[in-house]
Amino acid sequence: MENSRSQLMSKRGKSIALALLSFAMLYVFSYMLNPYDSWWQYYFTRTPLQILEELAISLLICIIISLSSISIHERLNRKYSWIERPLRRLLIETALNIGSVILLVSGAIIVIMLIDKKSVDIDTIDREVGILQWTMINIFIAFVISAIHTGNFLISNWKDAALEATEHKLRSTRHKQAAAEAELEALKLQLDPHFVFNNLSVLSELILEDQQLGYQYSESFAKVYRYLLVNSKRDLIPLEEEIKFLRAYIFLLQTRAGTGLHFEIDIDPAHLNLHIPPMTLQLLIENAMKHNKHLKSDPLKILVVSGKDTDLVVSNNILPLQQKGSSSGLGLQNIIQRYQLLSERAPRITADDAFFRVSIPLIKA
Repeated sequence: MENSRSQLMSKRGKSIALALLSFAMLYVFSYMLNPYDSWWQYYFTRTPLQILEELAISLLICIIISLSSISIHERLNRKYSWIERPLRRLLIETALNIGSVILLVSGAIIVIMLIDKKSVDIDTIDREVGILQWTMINIFIAFVISAIHTGNFLISNWKDAALEATEHKLRSTRHKQAAAEAELEALKLQLDPHFVFNNLSVLSELILEDQQLGYQYSESFAKVYRYLLVNSKRDLIPLEEEIKFLRAYIFLLQTRAGTGLHFEIDIDPAHLNLHIPPMTLQLLIENAMKHNKHLKSDPLKILVVSGKDTDLVVSNNILPLQQKGSSSGLGLQNIIQRYQLLSERAPRITADDAFFRVSIPLIKA
């Protein structure tokens, strides 16, 4: 109901605007075409009533022209699409508008001639030229009205296309965001079994070797895993919390490897409030241990230090294994994929003959 009322008001406003525009153009172009025409010489010699009658008839004609133009435009919208055949539509609408104007003007000229006959000496007026000029002006008005309809269509079509493109872009962004969130959840779910299987394997070995140590290890493992259950579902975590977890996790590792592992942690206090994806450091340490020896005689040194540009650098000396086992590459791949979803900056991996380094961007949440 409200929509139809709005459309009615829009149609009425368009009719009034076109009628007033046609009315103004009728007199402006008439004067500009021939300001010395006898029509203008005798125009103000008539009585005010006769002038008002002529103005009323002209305005009525303009109203009829505008209504006729709108009616033609709306009917053609239902039969001939601007999009499918724009040239054909333009020619048909222009021809119909000109035809309707000629019919209306023909009738109006007869009426105006009868009115003017009362006060204007007909013999002194070049009536044929005047009629031709007046007809051509109205045909020109019909062209203008057709151009207005065409321009209105083009603007509306452009606005609709722009709005549709914006909505499509918005839908695409929402789909990408939903896909990214789903992918991120899938990546985070990969971490739990990865962590569990590694530590249960260690725990089973420790229980066989030293039950008391195995018990302590299981207690520490429970604390660490409880921490993971709370935080692994989060996208980001403050570096300060991740470092606390890392220290507890290092205890688990050193319980097994002893002096075969050496850790150094040196974090700039200004970086502790920045954020990092949960378990990133754990995965990097596991990656270092997986690809390197860690013997008491030749310990694996792992450094976690603050780098430049709010980066965190995790590095280790390279002690290649004699027999390399198969690697799924889950750790580094997981970190890289999560950063693709969470940050514009990506981890940087560098290596030389002596050290392997991974530079992790710290994120402002």
